[in-house]
Amino acid sequence: MWWENNFVRVRHGRLYIGRRPAEAIARAFGTPIFVYGRSRILANIDRLQTIFSRATGLEVRICYALKANPNPGILETLRKRNGWIDAVSPGEVEAVRRAGFPGERILFTGTSVSREDLRRVFRHRGVTVNIDALEQIELMKELKEAEFPGRQIRVSVRLNPGMGRGFNPRVVTAGARSADGIPVKFGLEEKKILPAFEKAASAGFLPVALHQHLGSGWVAQDFAVVKTAVEKMVKVAREVEKKGFPLEFLDFGGGFGPRYSNAQRPFPVEKYASYIGQKIARSGLGIRAIAVEPGKYLVADAGVLLVGVEYLKESHGLLFACVNCGTFNSLPRPAVYPQAYHEIVNCRAVRGPDMKPVTVAGNLCETGDVFGREILMSVPRRGDVLAVLCAGAYGRSMASHFNLRTIPKEILI
Repeated sequence: MWWENNFVRVRHGRLYIGRRPAEAIARAFGTPIFVYGRSRILANIDRLQTIFSRATGLEVRICYALKANPNPGILETLRKRNGWIDAVSPGEVEAVRRAGFPGERILFTGTSVSREDLRRVFRHRGVTVNIDALEQIELMKELKEAEFPGRQIRVSVRLNPGMGRGFNPRVVTAGARSADGIPVKFGLEEKKILPAFEKAASAGFLPVALHQHLGSGWVAQDFAVVKTAVEKMVKVAREVEKKGFPLEFLDFGGGFGPRYSNAQRPFPVEKYASYIGQKIARSGLGIRAIAVEPGKYLVADAGVLLVGVEYLKESHGLLFACVNCGTFNSLPRPAVYPQAYHEIVNCRAVRGPDMKPVTVAGNLCETGDVFGREILMSVPRRGDVLAVLCAGAYGRSMASHFNLRTIPKEILI
């Protein structure tokens, strides 16, 4: 199968997770349950580290986008691999500090930050704070002078390069507006970047980096736009250094994701890394490191959601597998984003002679509560276990108690 890897594979017609049949895991722990694979996460981070190190010849900081999945076991796995963290709230900063990450390996990229947000982040020495607005600096200055005098606080500045890409308009984080007209709130226009560096330095902060983030879920078709954004980033970085602000690193953000469907043309990460390396090598920049912020790329295909089939329902010529879990309580992506797709298989018989289109229906009072629409699979029976694949990212972290339903358990194997 196109989705098989060192974590999920088919043996004797059944789905195996790690070295165990998925059905055995479901019997042992119950359903619904998220199952994450440590070996797959490590393989993904090692692959990225190798790709970007070879392409750039610089120190590469793989900053895990914590919002994808804050599971403590995943954090421990990444910490032991000397990973970095991209945190977007003070709560995330505090969570990774409890997990043992030093402040020096944390980037805080907030938006619409409050004084209390900043207070909680400033308490952790070494954290690099990303400036999302020119107006934010005054708030930071007031707080620093009042409560953290003499504290050296490292900052970076977030560039909005005027172009963004993502699998859904609501996850595009650069440009003026998303494709459906929503004004994009993130980052600073190019003309405000130098004033931000100057204002931050005069306010007593230490500017060390330039950052950008275009959006989430890039595919092959996005490469041309992403290349243009890389060019813009390097150009602006040169202007910053010429004005007397030496940069320690450039942070190119995240965006490149895993393969969610057979039809998807994956984003060419190797070509992307090579292009970044070429542009930096020709730029004359004095940086010693680059950062990237993968979330889905590291953990999505290292996670499976196992759900139990309660019964099969036929209605208006349609076939529904009614399962013991709801999207909003476990994996909201298919309900929130129409473009979000997850492969779903019957663990008992991944392929078989009775393949039919089946809609996997959750147990919530919401029409959009379906994990997959008319997915071709072996027709489930009552008591079967279905596996929602590529479910390690933006599942548990976005889950809620909608309808007062419980959130699934998690295990890391």
